[in-house]
Amino acid sequence: MKSIELKGTIRETVGKNSSKVLRANETVPCVLYGGKESVHFSVEESDLKPVIYTPNVYLVALEIDGKKYTAKIQDLQVHPVTDKVIHLDFYEVSEDKKIVIELPVRTSGNSIGVKEGGKLVQDLRKLKVKASLSELPDEITIDVTSLGLGKTIRVGELVHDKVEFLNFKNSPVVSVKMTRAARGAAEAAKAGK
Repeated sequence: MKSIELKGTIRETVGKNSSKVLRANETVPCVLYGGKESVHFSVEESDLKPVIYTPNVYLVALEIDGKKYTAKIQDLQVHPVTDKVIHLDFYEVSEDKKIVIELPVRTSGNSIGVKEGGKLVQDLRKLKVKASLSELPDEITIDVTSLGLGKTIRVGELVHDKVEFLNFKNSPVVSVKMTRAARGAAEAAKAGK
C-alpha cells in the first residue's frame, strides 16, 4: 500500500485554548493512538493537502520530533463553514495486527450491458476491508466486462485472496442500469414483432 510522509511537532499543552492558538498559526492539532501511549502533536495545515484531498488512501509515515510511526487516518474534523481541517486522529498500525481501512473501488473493462445501451453505476466508491499491513492493496479493482444489462456485482461476490470485506454482503458495488433510450428501443423492438 502507498505511504506518504508527514512531519509533526509534539504539543506541550492540550485543550481548547491551545488548539485555537495552533489553528490561528495554520497548524492542525492531532492525536496518535493505538500504540503504547497517546501522542498529542500538530502538523502544518499545508502539509495535509496531499493526504486528505485525494481519492487515494495512504498509510502515513509520521515523524514526530524524531520518532517514527506508521499510522492511518482514523477521524477527520472540518470546520462547518470554511471546510478547513480542525482536528485529526491517527491510529498507529503495525505488521503483527490486521487493520481495518476503507479502500477505493476502481472498475476495469467494458461492460456488455453498457454496449447494449445501459449505464454503468458505481454504488460504492470505497469498501471497508480487513487485512495485514503487508497484504493491503492500493485499491480494489473490479472487472465489469461480463456484467450484463440489469445485472449487479455485490460485496458477497467479490473475491480477494488476502483481504476480508466487511461491508454487508448484499450491498451492490457496481451495476448496469437500463437507460430510458435502451428501454424505448426494447419496447419498439417488441412492438415491431
